[in-house]
Amino acid sequence: MSSPAQPSIASNGRATTTAGPSIAIVGAGFGGVGMAIRLKQAGFGNLTIFDRAAGVGGVWRDNTYPGAACDVPSPLYSYSFAPNQDWPNRYSEQPAILDYIEGCVERFGLGPHLRLNATVERAAFDEATGRWRLEVGGQVHEADVLIPACGQLSEPAYPSIDGIDRFAGEAFHSARWNHDIDLTGKRVAVVGTGASAIQFIPRIAPQVAQLTVYQRSAPYIMPRLQAHYSERHHKLFRALPLIQRAERLGWFAFGEIGTAGMVKGAWITAPFKKLCLRYLERQVADPQLRRILTPDYEFGCKRVLFSENYYEAVSRPNVEVIPEGVREVTASGLVSATSGVERDADVIIYGTGFRTKDFVAPMEVRGLAGRELNEAWAGGERAHLGLTVSGFPNMFLTYGPNTNLGAGSIIYMIESQANYVVDALQRLAARGGGYLDVREDALDAFDREVQERLSGTVWQTGCESWYVDENGRNANNWPAQVVEYRRRTRQLDPADFRFVAPNPAPGAARELAGAAGD
Repeated sequence: MSSPAQPSIASNGRATTTAGPSIAIVGAGFGGVGMAIRLKQAGFGNLTIFDRAAGVGGVWRDNTYPGAACDVPSPLYSYSFAPNQDWPNRYSEQPAILDYIEGCVERFGLGPHLRLNATVERAAFDEATGRWRLEVGGQVHEADVLIPACGQLSEPAYPSIDGIDRFAGEAFHSARWNHDIDLTGKRVAVVGTGASAIQFIPRIAPQVAQLTVYQRSAPYIMPRLQAHYSERHHKLFRALPLIQRAERLGWFAFGEIGTAGMVKGAWITAPFKKLCLRYLERQVADPQLRRILTPDYEFGCKRVLFSENYYEAVSRPNVEVIPEGVREVTASGLVSATSGVERDADVIIYGTGFRTKDFVAPMEVRGLAGRELNEAWAGGERAHLGLTVSGFPNMFLTYGPNTNLGAGSIIYMIESQANYVVDALQRLAARGGGYLDVREDALDAFDREVQERLSGTVWQTGCESWYVDENGRNANNWPAQVVEYRRRTRQLDPADFRFVAPNPAPGAARELAGAAGD
């Protein structure tokens, strides 16, 4: 590991500040930006943030569909070190969230570290030098540390439907919304009723002539307690920051209670389930439609959604909910999976989510001995604490396997991961360089623990969700409350890693007995 400036060493034997290792972060969404800020705050300023797009923001740059918003309250869905007193709403929409991320980039001086319109096609670890070589648009960039911050919700997933390319009309995914298409007066088919669909359906329903919604399974929907923050609120938040912190703490506690029910016992979430069903009963008068919109699986098995206007939208006379999937797409429309009925459409919108197992897509990653990451994950995606993978030294994933949440804010998890990476780099800097590689037995033990704990959660009760793959393995969710994750990532456990120090001999390195420093 290169060391342009010698770090100072604290009494605990770790580096406190350093120009230190060169760091490559791939992705400029909440994960990549938050990681970069925390690294700079810790003195690790030799970093480059790559993103394939022309701007920062990740999913909040890409998802511009009507009504795009976060279903986590904004006071909680923000960095703890960068509260925003100017949120326009409790549940802010995409433009405000993107503005927040861009504001953090400017406030914390990340601009000079950005390389935009820069797709990292390949990253390979060079064992001789102990560095990562990144291929970026025909150029090579070397770094001591690789931090993929690609996320779990970045690559749109299209359904495997026969004839999907046969449709003669317009079709697009909600995550790549085509704003050039005017939906006014059109017959529109929506495939999917997930988190995105329940946001854009209320926006387009009054505009279209006919809206046909294909629903494989009904979601649980809780009423979204939206609130507008006026200028008076903004002044109050600035004058008394404790008020906004109290709201943040309250929503944090709400998320932890919800998570407890999903991982410890349905009796905890029973009141939430009752709330959802009563909300449905109050909002939908038609008993047949209400039956179609009633979930037939355990509360929390799939992602619980929040909306104040979805039920009203699907109750409109120009909206029809088809309680089936799609068997086939024809040149003129869609064929229902069970009934076989074909319905014509002018436009198809796929609200079918993301390729949630593509944690580093579209990048190819190769570690020791040229082993490709997907090969290492042939039996299922896994990473120690969701961060490190054996055989891929000095690589730290952000929002990696088993770090997703059923409730709460993923930003809390991202900040926990950033603290862990800072601790790891401080230990490396204190030793003068080299690299860390998580031990296979440590990874195996962690993965066994996670899968065993997940087996008793609501996510494994049999519903079909993006959490669980076709083999029944859950590679996405964290099996506990987020406070446990914060505790376990507070600092690296040296016993879990082997430390390989640089050797003066060219092309050689030596593994130290023991670990990465105490």
